[in-house]
Amino acid sequence: MSDPDRLSSKWILSKRGSKNKVDPFKPYAWMVEKERTPSGTIEDTGIIFLTNRECPWHCLMCDLWKNTTNESVPSGAIAGQIEWALKKMPGIRHLKLYNSGSFFDEKAIPESEYKNIATLIRSFESVIVESHPKLIDEKCLRFRDMIKPDLQIALGLETVNREILSRLNKKTTPEDFERSVKYLTANGILSRAFILLRPPFMTESEGVIWAGKSIDFAFDAGVECCIVIPVRGGNGAMEELLAEGDFSPPQLTSLEKVLEYGIGLKRGRVFADTWDLGLFSNCVKCLNIRADRISRMNLTQTIPDPVKCECIK
Repeated sequence: MSDPDRLSSKWILSKRGSKNKVDPFKPYAWMVEKERTPSGTIEDTGIIFLTNRECPWHCLMCDLWKNTTNESVPSGAIAGQIEWALKKMPGIRHLKLYNSGSFFDEKAIPESEYKNIATLIRSFESVIVESHPKLIDEKCLRFRDMIKPDLQIALGLETVNREILSRLNKKTTPEDFERSVKYLTANGILSRAFILLRPPFMTESEGVIWAGKSIDFAFDAGVECCIVIPVRGGNGAMEELLAEGDFSPPQLTSLEKVLEYGIGLKRGRVFADTWDLGLFSNCVKCLNIRADRISRMNLTQTIPDPVKCECIK
């Protein structure tokens, strides 16, 4: 795929299917998961997947648009969604507010909503929101000053391979990410990085190497935590790249290697995204055992003995 227009927003949008039906007054999903905190304790963390306006960036690998609205949700809807979901998970002390885009996108969550959100989350110890690096500015500080929980902001670094990053249509650079992290750090806000394992146009070995380099870069920039996300299909564009030989999902062994590398650095927490790990395994015999090992690494930040299976060369 040498034609750059084929990786444009127009091309990416043309490959999509239909969005899911969502209710602007309810989150499209919620869950509670265990996560290791910066202090080393393992605690329940609530995640609210807010129904929200579609992200204005159309990244090549993204499928989060499936549960978004075409227009901004009505005033008060975001706070209403949070209030609704919190009733489903009493007793949690840590919270993630993910909105399929950027929390600091004014057309997604206007500043007029911050006060009501701050009231709803006042009893929490920490809250994590997500944002595109280019939207990190004084809005983050104003939100920080309104809330009682410690604030952490998750940013998509994706990869420090400049050629590949430019082809993902994210319209950002490693320097944009670095500037955002340093700005947050200087203002007492923790940050975490989303890092892709084997984005399009990489071989398996290149995927492992560049994920490791991206972890190094993120920690050098000052993040407290890295999350490694194996790239999958499901948005139309990725299926076309798969058919053309420009993309293949990474192997589960590669995710294990990158997670082990990151944890071994001992520079901060490193997690692997464990959503639907079966997509990255070709062996039913060891899948559950290896998925459990990855989950244990996430929680303990230690590296257990590797799983032995005839499928692993």
